[in-house]
Amino acid sequence: MGVGYMLSPLSWWNDVFFNLPIAVGFGYIASWMRPSWFVPATLAGYWLSNVAGMIMMQLGATDVFLASEQRHPQRDFLIGFGSSTLYTLVVAALVYWHGLEMPQFLADRRP
Repeated sequence: MGVGYMLSPLSWWNDVFFNLPIAVGFGYIASWMRPSWFVPATLAGYWLSNVAGMIMMQLGATDVFLASEQRHPQRDFLIGFGSSTLYTLVVAALVYWHGLEMPQFLADRRP
């Protein structure tokens, strides 16, 4: 649950220390194949790290707080997947419409 919280979008400081380095690493590796894939792969890496965090946090919380109740893994997965996807879309829209500025090192990598 703790690792999931650090990767999830629920902690305000996680992006700087966890999600962005993971996302940029993902984009950097993808740019080896084709340089124009850096920004899309960075976005995909950011989304995947948020999805992984939400799902890990949800599974951990279920183990701790609802150990005696019946589990619904498919429902838990869909909730984690949906909430992380919505969060990533909101952040991407804010960057696209300049509500948030993209860091300069990412903006320089655009094709």
